[in-house]
Amino acid sequence: MAKAQNGRRKREHYYYQMDYMLLFMTVVIALFGILMIYSASSYTASTSRFSNPYRFVTRQAFGMLGGIFCMLFVARWDYRELYLKKFNIVYLIYVVCLILQTIVLIPGIGVEHNGARRWLKLGMEFQPSEFTKIGVILFVSYAVYLSRKRLDTFQGFLKVMVYIIPAIALIGKENLSTAIIVTVIAGGMCFVASKKKKYFIFCAIAAVGLALAYAMIGGGFRAGRIASWRDIENEPGGFQILQGLYAIASGGILGSGLGESMQKLGYIPEAYNDMIFAVICEELGIVGAVFVMIAFLVLLWRIVIIACNAPDIFGSMICVGVMIHIAIQVLFNIAVVTNTIPSTGVPLPLISYGGTACLIMMTELGLVLNVSARIKRK
Repeated sequence: MAKAQNGRRKREHYYYQMDYMLLFMTVVIALFGILMIYSASSYTASTSRFSNPYRFVTRQAFGMLGGIFCMLFVARWDYRELYLKKFNIVYLIYVVCLILQTIVLIPGIGVEHNGARRWLKLGMEFQPSEFTKIGVILFVSYAVYLSRKRLDTFQGFLKVMVYIIPAIALIGKENLSTAIIVTVIAGGMCFVASKKKKYFIFCAIAAVGLALAYAMIGGGFRAGRIASWRDIENEPGGFQILQGLYAIASGGILGSGLGESMQKLGYIPEAYNDMIFAVICEELGIVGAVFVMIAFLVLLWRIVIIACNAPDIFGSMICVGVMIHIAIQVLFNIAVVTNTIPSTGVPLPLISYGGTACLIMMTELGLVLNVSARIKRK
């Protein structure tokens, strides 16, 4: 009997491969996003001065193809080279992100749309804040790798956040919602890494209070969004969300059918962007919306599995950061569309229109695939 068991042990072998379920779900969600962007944008694109119904979907397709290339490229090399080499690449990435965030605020250099200066144009327009999300995830992961115990105290947590605050402040100057997301990513990663959780409750309450105070006292469009959320029917700023609610209500259980949305015909401004979930609900109904949420849950579940089996704490924390990033954007987007929280302008990951955002999100998932490829499997 013992000899038979020894024979079975000898036949055991180990292998390394990336998580193909995560790769499959990423591509499926992105392809579904292409389909819904075409459905939601074809009318707007046809009636614009370009008269091209494929204008938005073509741009998104190029962003997705670029994202797949970056995802597979990032998944190939060993993520541990980011910090094991003599020259620490993590610090370099984070410093470059801070420089880009500073440059975008300079008048004449940063590109302004709808009163907000958030874009840089280097061949193509992109938001530096999207790259900063990756920089923050890598920086906090490395800080946890250097000393996980420091996060067991409030002082240790502050030492980590001191380095993140400049990025949050630079982003918050023009984009409060993205600054909140970056704060949640960094704070959430520290929360997961820490063995003592109590002081995070007070930090979360303080952060929410500061964000609300800044939005209300600062006035401008942020205060208007809160007013519109409180009185959606009478405030001018509530028009977009109100039309989105009409779309959700008219969709019912099974929806009106793919491509049959009425609210996308000029009623919902930029229906292919932040409000695309309302079009999904109208055309595919509650059933379609539930399937979308299940797809994201499967994606997050695979990331959690990879994080739990990562070969080191640095890889595990990268997975945690990407998971929090995806989860918080999905939660914020759906909450805004259903008027649960004030409008924030947060896109639905991999589905909303935005080639750069899609490319960056896929690059983050490439880091997770990189970690999964280093897990020793029996």
